[in-house]
Amino acid sequence: MKGKFLMGVALAIGVSILSLPLFAHHGNAAYDTGKSVTLKGTVTQWVWAFPHCMLQLDVTDDHGQVVQWTTETENPSSMIHFGWTKQSLKPGDQVTVTVVPGKNGKPIGRIVELVFSNGRKLVGRATGDPESSKPEEYSKP
Repeated sequence: MKGKFLMGVALAIGVSILSLPLFAHHGNAAYDTGKSVTLKGTVTQWVWAFPHCMLQLDVTDDHGQVVQWTTETENPSSMIHFGWTKQSLKPGDQVTVTVVPGKNGKPIGRIVELVFSNGRKLVGRATGDPESSKPEEYSKP
């Protein structure tokens, strides 16, 4: 009986140790959930894959420099419910994307909303509350 109990405790500890990194992956500590940034740019790559769909776009800053932003959404099966598809974006598309930016100041973000040049919108699943975030135009010194 004592051996089974110790084996059960060891198994529980092992499962806990292995599963903690999975919970850490889905935290929003990397993002500044108190604000959002609006980016106008050109799609360079759209990756429809697990665990997150990724959008890369070139954005021209206030100084005329092109900055490549990498943004993410949820997994494809979740994004389908919001109207996104593998064919939603292609290189060269002109888009306006509102993101929750990274805290580290690097050009990364979590998509709140994407607007095509024709006005069509796709909603993303951002961390934080996009309604309480006031969008600001992107500018980099």
